[in-house]
Amino acid sequence: MREVIADFTDFMRVDRNLAENTVQAYRRDLEQFGDFLRGRGVMAYTDASRQDLIDFIEFLQHGLALARSTISRKLSAVRGLYRFLLLDGRTQADPAADVDLPKPARRLPKVLTVEECRRLLEMPDRSSPEGLRDAAMIALLYASGLRVSELVALRMHELSLTEGLVRTMGKGSKERIVPVAPLAVHLVRRYMNESRPEFERYTGEDAIFLTRFGRAFSRGGFWSVLKRYARLAGLPEGTSPHTLRHSFATHLLSGGADLRAIQEMLGHASLSTTEIYTHVSVEELRRVYDDAHPRA
Repeated sequence: MREVIADFTDFMRVDRNLAENTVQAYRRDLEQFGDFLRGRGVMAYTDASRQDLIDFIEFLQHGLALARSTISRKLSAVRGLYRFLLLDGRTQADPAADVDLPKPARRLPKVLTVEECRRLLEMPDRSSPEGLRDAAMIALLYASGLRVSELVALRMHELSLTEGLVRTMGKGSKERIVPVAPLAVHLVRRYMNESRPEFERYTGEDAIFLTRFGRAFSRGGFWSVLKRYARLAGLPEGTSPHTLRHSFATHLLSGGADLRAIQEMLGHASLSTTEIYTHVSVEELRRVYDDAHPRA
C-alpha cells in the first residue's frame, strides 16, 4: 500500500500540479483508509470492495464522529486513488465509482427578529441627508428582499413609488418585480426629494442611492454602513445585508405568505432553495413554544 501511495502522490505532484499541502493531506487520508482495510484483512487497495468503502465512511461518521466536510475530503482522496489505479492499468474495478459523498449539513440562515429589524431601522438619524439615505436603503432592503448587489444597482426607472414596486435584474439576468412596503416607499420618497439632491454631482448619474461623492454605492460601501448601524442597534455579530434578505423571507412566511410567492420575490430558480425558510420558521415556533408554554 505504501508503494501505491507513493506513486499516487508523485502523480498528484507532477501530473496534476497540486500544492504540497494538498498532496500530504491526500497521503494521510489514504494511509488512514489503508489502516482501516488492513484491520479487516484486506491487504491491497485493489482488493477493497464497495462495501469496504461504505463501512469506512460509516466508521468516519459514527466511529470517529468527523465532520461531513472532512469525510467528503477523505472520500475524494480515495476516489482520486482509484481513478489513478484505473488509468495506470492496475485495476479493472472502481469500488468508489457509485458511492456518494455525504452531503454537508445545511445550515439555517441567520435571521433577525421583527423587534431587531425595528431597532435597526430606527438607528439612522433621518434629520441628516446621510441618515435619511441610510434609513431608506435599509428599509428598502428589508421590505423587498433584494440582494445587496441588486440594491446598489437600482436605477431611477426601476422603482415605481406610486405603485410601490421595484424591478430588478437578479442572478442569471432574470428580471423580477417585487412589491415594496409603504414604510420603505415613504422613506425612499423622502430621500429622493430631500437628500438625493444634496449628493448629486454628475449629470446623468441615475443610480438611486448615491454616496456623498455623487457616485453609486458599492456593495462593500453599503455593507460598512449597515455594519455600523447593526452594532449601534446591538444586533448579533455577523449581521449583513443578506441577513435582512433572510429576515424578509422568514417574516413573510411566518405571516402566512405562500412559499411560491416568496420564491418569486427572492428570485430563486428552484423552490427547494426557498424551502429552507420553512425550517427557519419551525425553529421560531419552537423558540416561542419554549418561551411561552408553562411545561416547556
